[in-house]
Amino acid sequence: MPKCYICAMKRITAILTAILSASVLFAQPGPPGVPDSYVFAGQTVSFSRPDMYERMDRELITFTYMHSTSTLMIKRSGKIFPIVEPILKEYGIPDDIKYIMVIESNLDPTSVSRAGAAGLWQFMQATAREKGLEVNANVDERYNTEKATRAACKYLKEAYAKYGDWLTVAASYNAGQGGISAGLKNQRQKKATDLWLREETSRYMFRVMAAKMLFENPESFGFSVSERYGDRRPKEVVTVTDEIPDLVQFALDHGVSYADLKRANLWLRETKLNNASHRSYEIIIPDVR
Repeated sequence: MPKCYICAMKRITAILTAILSASVLFAQPGPPGVPDSYVFAGQTVSFSRPDMYERMDRELITFTYMHSTSTLMIKRSGKIFPIVEPILKEYGIPDDIKYIMVIESNLDPTSVSRAGAAGLWQFMQATAREKGLEVNANVDERYNTEKATRAACKYLKEAYAKYGDWLTVAASYNAGQGGISAGLKNQRQKKATDLWLREETSRYMFRVMAAKMLFENPESFGFSVSERYGDRRPKEVVTVTDEIPDLVQFALDHGVSYADLKRANLWLRETKLNNASHRSYEIIIPDVR
């Protein structure tokens, strides 16, 4: 056998050995184990029942191997949670409920579903309007983090008053209160975790709990995320009650680009603000230094 061939094979073997060694060294750890019980929104959830254990295990596995999405969500939380958390507290809603946002939109404020639900809390247009948000081609407050969170709080408080169980509230956020109420009545149960539901809703409650586990201890899922995206304090907030015919010029007049203005005010949907009714809007001028 020619020496050149033998040398080439030795080099290939050495390379493959190095790759295998590296893959072992940097192998993704397995998912965290399912605990005996877990506290979510102040309520203790037991996983002693076989189906509860398996449903939780599935979501822990899913989050562990959803690498890029899980990493991005953790990073985005530094920008989103500081806005949302005080509003939940103001409405008397447990802090853990913020993880519904994680499941709804992956903490992407520009998110739009195939059905047309939009924003961090994924409101459909009709529901958003019912909860007091303005939604049209010019202004869409589903993309306003503060206002959309307040609208979500209205829904969540209403649902908790009806069910008295936060995981059932979470299920209703996915399936609607009508569907969950009918399921509880027809199957003669008190909590959504005890219902036979469509797969998406059945998983939803456990995905919310798995999200909390991920964000509170990403290392247990094999993630080491040293930084979070931060949201600087705005340079100023301009209150307007009139029409702005040219938002590009408005941005330049305030020392920022139109792109900077849009990123800070996703609810502005066009290059102008039609405000014939002279509503009061707060426009963030970001600090871009």
